[in-house]
Amino acid sequence: MSVELLENERLDELHRNGYFIIQNPQKFCFGMDAVLLSGFARVKRRETVLDLGTGTGIIPILLEAKTEGEHFTGLEIQPESADMAKRSVRYNHLEEKISIEIGNIKDASSQFGASSFDVVTTNPPYMTGQHGLTNPNEAKAIARHEILCTLEDIMRESAKVLKPQGRFYMVHRPFRLAEILALMRQYHIEPKRMQLVYPYVDKEPNMVLIEGLRGGNPHVSVEKPLIVYKKPGVYTDEIYDIYGY
Repeated sequence: MSVELLENERLDELHRNGYFIIQNPQKFCFGMDAVLLSGFARVKRRETVLDLGTGTGIIPILLEAKTEGEHFTGLEIQPESADMAKRSVRYNHLEEKISIEIGNIKDASSQFGASSFDVVTTNPPYMTGQHGLTNPNEAKAIARHEILCTLEDIMRESAKVLKPQGRFYMVHRPFRLAEILALMRQYHIEPKRMQLVYPYVDKEPNMVLIEGLRGGNPHVSVEKPLIVYKKPGVYTDEIYDIYGY
């Protein structure tokens, strides 16, 4: 199938089910965090999934390839990114399994209705206004900094759109872990599973993967650390498995 690529766009292979994704390096490309989240999230047969801040649709596309979920919805506020996601869905012939909607995370429960999804995934902006340099490129800045939505917006809306006992999955940065857990508890998404991601075995973690359960009982399990590199430029076997190489 031919694909319409706009200026600066490219078609990248995902090494899953023969799928590809359209990206624009001038705007924003998905990173390892999205791939790791797709490997950490659990989606069961006949379940429906909402990905908040889907960008170019990487997480719905990977989850469709890896799981037996019934339907995947991506919510994205930036029309350019949403358009790339929609074209990637068409290119991979996934129109019946994945829908991409334009909208604001802050209004997700109004857009989709309460208790409407079994699973919510999100790879949100990591930085607040006080952390890091804001990228002068607007698309990249929105993806990386809490410009259009906050962590609390994500928790509040996730709690609303999740069905009772629905599952929440997020990748974030460890320096905000205390805030993340406090907000999950505040909105009755009980932390259930956590995994820290380390670039090397002797370095500090730079990512955290978290699963929460809407209305769950207090009990969290911490999985063994996930190490990314054996040595510079060489992934560990676990990372190769997640990527599908």
